[in-house]
Amino acid sequence: LLVGPIAGLILIIGNVGVILGLFPSHVAWTVYTLVKTNRFDAPLKVAFFFALPALFGIWLGLSIAASVLVGVGYGFFTPWVSAFEAFRHDNESKKFFHCIVDGTWGTVKGSCTVVRDFADICYHSYPLYLKELRESPSLDGVQPLRFVHVPGCIIVGLMGLVVEIPLYTAIAIVKSPYMLFKGWCRLIHDLVSREGPFLEMACIPIAGLTILMWPIVVIGSIIMAIFSSFFIGLYGSVIVYQERSFRRGVAYVIAMVAEFDEYTNDWLYLREGSILPKPQYRKKKLSHSSEFTIGGNHSGEIKISSILTEAPAMLMPSLSASRSVRETLQEVKMVQVWENMMRLCEMRGKELLDANVIMPADLYDWLRAKNSNEAAIVGFGLPCYSFLQTLFSSIKVGSDGVLLLDDFEINNLNRPQDRLLDWFFQPVMVLKEQIKVIELGEGESRFLEKVVLFGSDTQRLEAWQNGSLVPQDALRAAQIQGISRR
Repeated sequence: LLVGPIAGLILIIGNVGVILGLFPSHVAWTVYTLVKTNRFDAPLKVAFFFALPALFGIWLGLSIAASVLVGVGYGFFTPWVSAFEAFRHDNESKKFFHCIVDGTWGTVKGSCTVVRDFADICYHSYPLYLKELRESPSLDGVQPLRFVHVPGCIIVGLMGLVVEIPLYTAIAIVKSPYMLFKGWCRLIHDLVSREGPFLEMACIPIAGLTILMWPIVVIGSIIMAIFSSFFIGLYGSVIVYQERSFRRGVAYVIAMVAEFDEYTNDWLYLREGSILPKPQYRKKKLSHSSEFTIGGNHSGEIKISSILTEAPAMLMPSLSASRSVRETLQEVKMVQVWENMMRLCEMRGKELLDANVIMPADLYDWLRAKNSNEAAIVGFGLPCYSFLQTLFSSIKVGSDGVLLLDDFEINNLNRPQDRLLDWFFQPVMVLKEQIKVIELGEGESRFLEKVVLFGSDTQRLEAWQNGSLVPQDALRAAQIQGISRR
């Protein structure tokens, strides 16, 4: 009751201040980038300029609302969770100490960290992305937008907002009682049978709190449905641009309601499918790798035609080209990725241990620690340092993806089609491009290695003499610090 409101206010006031303070700069940077970039033709730029006021208005409304919700949720839940986690310690004095400190000062520090990271994204990452967009060459494969399609893009975007927002809200509210009672039944069943979150004794307080707070989770899911409906509705304009058809844009708006209804039915174990109409809004296109030949002579050749693309998923429409059968056969397995990453981490760890950068005491602390926060150098720093070296190697050889051991490369064509990897691969590629764009010198690269490995441990930072050079330019230092946090 004391710390939660303070942490929540810090997060809300900080994030809202960043949003409003940088809003004029964001508008100026965006307009300047649209004028200067060669990625878009003139009609598409006109469409963007017409849509900018609405997009910025949506950004202000949703970002401020999200900041308030996140601040309230963070200030309310974090002290509770931190207090419960303190009971994992063995010593009674440590339990009491961490119950007080982790739920008070740790919560306030966490809210400040969230504000700092959000400001870093808004002040450094977004302008850097716009700079890359301005300097990137025009793409020959992008089909130009004609002026006749501009009104269609605008109308379908507005139609998407008018249709998706109320219907998504109605579907979420109607099905919320099912989510409430089915969630309660499942949690109580796990409590009685000691399964799921109630399996471990230390998790019982948090799981019990989940039962009490389940209505808030249901309300949060309704809010998330409303929040996502804005972007799903606006994506109808992209469909009109991609398909060159106003009719297919309208079909997308109708189909997305059925997609959401079917998606919620699957999550709540209701009837399969949806009773709502679901028209097709994508043309069946041929893939870029249209055919290839199997066989040793002309009489025995078999030509395999290209694969038809499918409609994208509801929340994450796919813009990537379909892959040929040969590329599918060469797809990397997820176990190969993890095995390679573990080998890399082990190899880098041995190198640092031989060089006395990491001490045996660090390894002992990591073995005794109950979580990675108690042994941050080995738990967090070493994996991040190992992956940073991988990104440096990939940039040095000019790889289109991520180059691991034994010239093992992961790119957009052969990466595993795994939902977990989807959450990491594109952000990793963006991080790689950001490191590549700022063109770090040798001393700056060494400085980034130290910061990634040791974090805020100034004593260890000063002790490791690896030839690093601390940037004198404040902007340059902030860029490197931002990359190290990512």
